Amino acid sequence: MLTRAQVEAAAQALHEAQRSRTQIRPLSFRHPQMDLDDAYAIQAAWVAIKQGEGREVRGRKIGLTSRAMQQAMRIDEPDFGTLLDDMFFNAGEAIEAAQFTDPRLEVELAFVLRDRLAGTEVTLTEVLNATDHVIPAVEIIAARSQRVDAETGQPRTVCDTIADNAANAGLVLGGRPVRPLDVDLRWVSALLFKNGVIEESGVAAAVLNHPANGLVWLARRLAVHSIALEPGDVVLSGSFTRPLPIAAGDVFHVDYGPLGSFAVPFR
Repeated sequence: MLTRAQVEAAAQALHEAQRSRTQIRPLSFRHPQMDLDDAYAIQAAWVAIKQGEGREVRGRKIGLTSRAMQQAMRIDEPDFGTLLDDMFFNAGEAIEAAQFTDPRLEVELAFVLRDRLAGTEVTLTEVLNATDHVIPAVEIIAARSQRVDAETGQPRTVCDTIADNAANAGLVLGGRPVRPLDVDLRWVSALLFKNGVIEESGVAAAVLNHPANGLVWLARRLAVHSIALEPGDVVLSGSFTRPLPIAAGDVFHVDYGPLGSFAVPFR
């Protein structure tokens, strides 16, 4: 287990990597003994640094929701990160690609909570009842530490990803918000265009068989640490497409059919 000094130094290194827009070597090479608890402690310390600079927590993101990704990362559960107020971008707004390191884009659904969710026995029904609305979203993920170590060629571990705020860097909400019981969320589908070409498509059932199951897992996971999901929180439930790389000049268009569509341009 890492010492408090090591945790804070790792968080500061990630913070500086983001500020300077320069990736660092995966933390696991510096701390091969790092475990999941250490990784979440580093993430929390990074969030504390951001809060000290005036940022506000607006919600959470859930990642590694597909079985294939869990197997690839050698983990048997999803992971989570924290959404801060400066991570939210408007649909159609030209976003500067260079502010992110190794950015990619994923298609998701975002749950906006009306009621508090807490406890280790939270159910799918409770999540749906606590949700004010669900809205189409895309997540911008970025790696502040190298995805593949430049010296050894070894990929970073799940602990590196979690410490790196589960790779979250931004999100865009768009389309048409819906009440969680007004549609069958399992069958919400999306087409992802990049520069006018369909590159990806998927259905939300790919996220743990129901996108709200991600919030069930997250509420239970946070309850162990006496943390709740609060009213007004935005929760990204997990991607149901593979991530696509982002470069300046790219224009993404996400079509959710009955739930609307929106553009995400990068400059």
